[in-house]
Amino acid sequence: MKIGVIADDLTGGNGTGVKLNNLGFNVATMINYDSIPSNEIINATVVNTDSRYSSERVAKNRIKTAVHNLKEWNTDIFCKRIDSTVRGNIGIEIDEMLNQLDEEAIVILVPTYPESNRTMVGGYLLLHNVPIELSDVSMDPVKPITSSYVPELIGQQTENKVSHIPLSQVLKGEKNLKQQMNHHIDNGSKIIVVDAITSENIEVIGKAMVLIDHKLLVPADPGPLTETYVKSYSIKNLKQKKILLTVGSVTQNSHNQLKYLQEKREIGKVYVDSKQLATDDENKWEKTIRECVEHGKDMLHENNILLMTTDHPNNEIINLDYLAKQNGKSQDFYAKRISDGLAKITRLIIEESEYHIGGCFSSGGDVTASLCAIGKTEGIELKDEVLPLISYGVFLGGYFEGLPIITKGGTAGEVDAVYTAVKYLENKF
Repeated sequence: MKIGVIADDLTGGNGTGVKLNNLGFNVATMINYDSIPSNEIINATVVNTDSRYSSERVAKNRIKTAVHNLKEWNTDIFCKRIDSTVRGNIGIEIDEMLNQLDEEAIVILVPTYPESNRTMVGGYLLLHNVPIELSDVSMDPVKPITSSYVPELIGQQTENKVSHIPLSQVLKGEKNLKQQMNHHIDNGSKIIVVDAITSENIEVIGKAMVLIDHKLLVPADPGPLTETYVKSYSIKNLKQKKILLTVGSVTQNSHNQLKYLQEKREIGKVYVDSKQLATDDENKWEKTIRECVEHGKDMLHENNILLMTTDHPNNEIINLDYLAKQNGKSQDFYAKRISDGLAKITRLIIEESEYHIGGCFSSGGDVTASLCAIGKTEGIELKDEVLPLISYGVFLGGYFEGLPIITKGGTAGEVDAVYTAVKYLENKF
């Protein structure tokens, strides 16, 4: 995969390049706007057009040349590096990029840079919580900033339709933000300005962008959005790596955590009927497992995250005491049949799937113990604490040798705990 960043300033472009380098790309900055890397090892390049204070004609010409060369270089992701205080020919340069790219191209513009105290809310860009037009940069001798309202500022520079998505929509997660972006795209917007005040907000924006497949999305930002978008894009397109979540806990806390995850992320779901697993009928038990395995493998074609759980909204909690007395078995026998069933479903999906499983998550001590037993693993080598009572490690030996796993007790963690665990695993890819 190749990344092409067009920057109007050398030092700012280098800042974005360093972020890509930290993601594992081999990055080079082209000092001349009409150059591309000659070294085949380079897979991310920053092209410096040095056009922040150029005339409109010069800026357009340099952008046109840079895009043409990046196309010849077989660039997969195009990015526009802009000044964090929105100085320069931003609208003009974006217009030329849009003219040279696929007609389906859409620019997502986020000037927020939390580490440098640049934030945007309500469309207004703030520097150290002060509107940008009241800061020192407003007195730029060449192109002073006269408005802090970014949609208006960009709108004055572009011939394309500009729209704005407020912070309230970003806070609802990437699934909601995807819908908001598509709404603006359907209404003719080519430049969408999105609020953000924290790095987490920017991460949500980047994840929402990769959910949109029918357009060529271009991040326009000082660096943080480009970084998170490229990272999210890489994860999504690393299709052979999937994450499996095995949840046997039926606590209200666990239910709320799964609900939160599903609000935030696109996931495949395999609901396992615990009544079908709580049986001493081996044929019935195996039949249920096989049906769930086949369903799970099918779900992996369209989803990078697969949840296997007995926590179905319509499922009733089994009375194990009544079941045990009725059949002359112990409660532990039936509880173990359920957790072993979930573990075997997980193991068979890992073994049979055409995709590489990049990590697992388990909730509930019984389920984690069954995973180790059914997987014939010796144990888990602990590596890190994701959150209190939520641990990261890798399986030792057995069917799951070397496979990353995060384990969590059913009652552990706040409402976003499972979501945080999934993000942690993704970052390990």
